[in-house]
Amino acid sequence: MSRAEAAEARLPEYGGRIRVSVVYLRPGLTFERHLSLPAGATVGAAIAASGVLDEIPELAGQPVQVGVFSRLRALGDALDDGDRVEIYQPLTIDPKEARRIRVELQRRRKAKR
Repeated sequence: MSRAEAAEARLPEYGGRIRVSVVYLRPGLTFERHLSLPAGATVGAAIAASGVLDEIPELAGQPVQVGVFSRLRALGDALDDGDRVEIYQPLTIDPKEARRIRVELQRRRKAKR
């Protein structure tokens, strides 16, 4: 049984549909849209149906990193009922480099005391 068929079997009360939400956050902006999609819908289909790419120009035309409940997923992955599709911002700095900078600042502050 495929994942889509299994989802349909679990959801007779929704007529073979799943409920998902699509979220995108950045400072000063919160986008959240709740959707009802056909069972077996993909991450990419949920993003397209949400309209987020039309409403937030900075996302249009760029490859986006996405996940479901904080786990990276591909745009072609199927969704389950209740999933939350998260669109992630690109990193502005490598986390290892950010840590090096923080440690160096802490050392400088200690040296001034």
